[in-house]
Formats: sequence, C-alpha cells, structure tokens
Amino acid sequence: MRVNHVGEVCAQALYSAQGLTTRDADLRRQFAHAAREETDHLAWTQHRLDELNAHTSLLNPLWYAGAFAIGLLAGRIGDATSLGFVVETERQVEAHLADHLKRLPESDLASRAIVIQMQADEAAHAASAESAGATPLPAPARWAMRLAARVMTSTAHYV
Repeated sequence: MRVNHVGEVCAQALYSAQGLTTRDADLRRQFAHAAREETDHLAWTQHRLDELNAHTSLLNPLWYAGAFAIGLLAGRIGDATSLGFVVETERQVEAHLADHLKRLPESDLASRAIVIQMQADEAAHAASAESAGATPLPAPARWAMRLAARVMTSTAHYV
C-alpha cells in the first residue's frame, strides 16, 4: 500500500504541474478534476496504511519534486504530449494495480476495494486524456517511464 501511496503523491505532482503549464482552460479543468480524484486515492491509501500500522515513504518529498519536474517538462513540450504522458502513466499504473490485486490476499477486502476503485479511476483518466487529444509517446519515452517506475516502486516498498 506504501507504493500505491507514493504513486498518488506523484500523481498530485504531475497533474498540478501539467495544470500549470497548459493554456487551455478546459484541459486545466480536466487536470484539476483528475487531481481531485487522485487526492481521494491519496487519502484512502493513507488511511489504509494507518490501519496496517505502516508508514508512508520517507522519500515522498523527493518523489513529489521529481514528478512535478516531469509534469512541467511534459507540459512545456505541449498539451498533446502532456496528455500522451497522462495516458502512458495511467496505463502503467493500471498494470501495477492489476499486479497488486493478484498479490493481495483474497481476505484483504479493504485493500482490494481501494485498489479496484483506483484502477477504474486511472483507466478513466487515460480515456479522458486520449479523447482530449493525446499524442502517443515514442517507445524510448515509454521505456524510460517504466524504468523510472521500477526504481520508484522498488525503493518505496522499503523506504
């Protein structure tokens, strides 16, 4: 659950940065709406961590800063690329959540409910970004994102 919490910290940073860089008012509202849903996810994962007597990642400020910088960069390139970044990010998060569901005990109904709802919301964010005009990212960018996600998830699991 700590890894999921870190993902939500990063989502807050990404959507905030992307909302700051777009000049399109409708797109700014879309980013703000997604950020509000990610705030719910952040609260759910925090609550679940508390219930499990677990702590959040000690590196959350670093994760936030890095994700904010990436969001600014994606936004500066342009709205279509920024939206493409959202699509790829959310698809990777969906895959992570699907894997997490496979590993969660069937009896952990509270965690499963959180992960299932988050997965549905992430899919909706990707679909919204696609319909708003996302440009698919080139393969090297997608690979770099996967590598960065692996580093983050591996580290956040322990720290």
